[in-house]
Amino acid sequence: MPSKKVFDSLLANGIRVDLCPYATYDSLANEDDFDALFSVLSGVRDSRGRPAVITANTIMTNPDFQKIEESEFREYGFEVFTESYQKYRSSFNPLEYYQQGMKAGIFYPQFHGREHLNIKEWMKQLRDPGSKYRKAFNEGVNWLGSKYNPRSGINLRATYDTNNSSDLDTQKAELKEGLDLFKEIFKMNSESFIAPNYIIHSDLNGTLKENGVQFIQGMKYQVFPKLGANKHEMKRRIQGGMNSSQQINLVRNCEFEPSQYSQTYDSVGECMKGINNAFLWKKPAIISAHRLNFIGNIHPENRTRNLKKFKELLSRATKKWPDIEFMTSVELGKLMSDR
Repeated sequence: MPSKKVFDSLLANGIRVDLCPYATYDSLANEDDFDALFSVLSGVRDSRGRPAVITANTIMTNPDFQKIEESEFREYGFEVFTESYQKYRSSFNPLEYYQQGMKAGIFYPQFHGREHLNIKEWMKQLRDPGSKYRKAFNEGVNWLGSKYNPRSGINLRATYDTNNSSDLDTQKAELKEGLDLFKEIFKMNSESFIAPNYIIHSDLNGTLKENGVQFIQGMKYQVFPKLGANKHEMKRRIQGGMNSSQQINLVRNCEFEPSQYSQTYDSVGECMKGINNAFLWKKPAIISAHRLNFIGNIHPENRTRNLKKFKELLSRATKKWPDIEFMTSVELGKLMSDR
């Protein structure tokens, strides 16, 4: 969501963006967002004296609205996320914060996809002048919430969702291009990956492996597109298990997502239960947390409220488990590989 003004405009035109937490809270992070988050992460230490660290799964590009409009919605164009910042926050360079966070050991980027958008389905929506997504396009917005997903059954946020086998070669090329962009910007290969909305065909794992991805992040179940049908199938993922491409599964078994629940929901207490359960079974605790929880550009109270909870979570965890160790997804994956 570009701004509060755009949010209010969409709402005034009958588009219920207020029903989706991502459309309500999420926006490009600003200086205050990074400073406040980094302060919380660096303010706590584990048993080895290391600060808390976030594996920052990064989408490399955003749609280039001008190019798409110039093509009369026939061709998709994209811009690297640093270019998006130049348009929306011209005085702010996010890479300086990435580098600062990496140097401090509190922020470690990994590849999440070239886009967080199903290009084929979105472009179909845009070619319909009467669609809500065409109206949103004029405001620089590409997501309105699951209420407005197309009838095809494909989620507009699920980049690698498809029901057509002919799409797989295109998706492989887009994956490689995204991984190349990651390497160019961050000067390293991404050794782990998580598919947007956790949906990806298993045929794409080979492309990931060929480009250096050894570890697959995700939830307890992997969602696979079912080609030839508007359906999906789910398969259980085992912590530390391997897929057919010999990549190790890293399974999220806890969550800290306060922006996705009511303010009365005990996000800290529930996450502590998840950590406790993981440790009880001698498993690593892998916490799912999305960017929208830490963004205050549109609603500053969202950032303030959630970072207070996040700080409480880290404080309680280090006190309850004094031998706790913080690590990135890649460090955890390598630890599993070594054993």
